[in-house]
Amino acid sequence: MIVKNTDFDDLLIVELEVFEDDRGYLVETYSQDWFFKELSFKSVLELEVKSKKNVLRGMHYQLEPYAQAKIIKVIEGSVLDVVVDIRKNSRTFGKSFSIELSGDTQNFMYVPRGFAHGYCVLSDAAVMSYKLDNIFCKEYARGIAYNDKTLDIDWNINGNPILSEQDKNFPTLEVATSRM
Repeated sequence: MIVKNTDFDDLLIVELEVFEDDRGYLVETYSQDWFFKELSFKSVLELEVKSKKNVLRGMHYQLEPYAQAKIIKVIEGSVLDVVVDIRKNSRTFGKSFSIELSGDTQNFMYVPRGFAHGYCVLSDAAVMSYKLDNIFCKEYARGIAYNDKTLDIDWNINGNPILSEQDKNFPTLEVATSRM
């Protein structure tokens, strides 16, 4: 695997080694030993999500003590994956980072605690896998408006995104972080 740093502290892009032949391919997507040794990450919850084109999910996070670090990988299709640094003492607080993740590229993103996360499906459909280092707790789940003008995120959407009712009603970053 090739680990690439970003301009955001602890936010990593990982390119996986693919072993391919005429039968198909094999990819090691998770090694508890490496992730725990290098990042102190231990997966306690895994999710698989399928979404159709133009579905936008986000920007989600959880408050302490249920904050979550995430390993996000696309199995099929492609998404624009976006994170926003919500760590108040961070030099990149309020800044966003985006990357296209695809089942074809076999890359994934490691998102440390303290980031809001969201994505928009670019292909006809996408299947994603999440590994999380903490359980989900609805009472501590929060979000930030995907279209907050201060974030200036280009979601690369033709037309209106498909949103859940919850995601339509998230506050701006300023309001959300004032409540933390």
